[in-house]
Amino acid sequence: MKTSKTRRPSSPPSAAEPLRKVDATQAFEKALASRRADKYVLRLYVAGASDRSRQAILRARQLCETELNRNCELEVIDIYQQPILARDGQILATPTLVKEFPRPVRRFIGNLANATRVVVGLDLATKGKTRR
Repeated sequence: MKTSKTRRPSSPPSAAEPLRKVDATQAFEKALASRRADKYVLRLYVAGASDRSRQAILRARQLCETELNRNCELEVIDIYQQPILARDGQILATPTLVKEFPRPVRRFIGNLANATRVVVGLDLATKGKTRR
């Protein structure tokens, strides 16, 4: 006659694990809420250290300082040094300026010399400021 051993149920899953997920979610929501609503996140994709790339960087920085009142984060990405980021961003031509935040994502491809065209093209709200 075989006696069956009663299996003890394993200890219940740790309650700390779901709390970590909740804590991470709360931390993310807190960070998102602390970010100013009118803060812009821009990415400029350029190709190498050419004159055209330098001009695009200069124009994008001027745009952040004048039109957006330094209320933006500008990330410059050289597609030769970081081709994976260019692929992930689906960049086909340079220079390309992408407004990542606030949504919706907008792209401006080409010459950034005309600030008004860039502001309109990226749908940048320059509140209380008249466009030139």
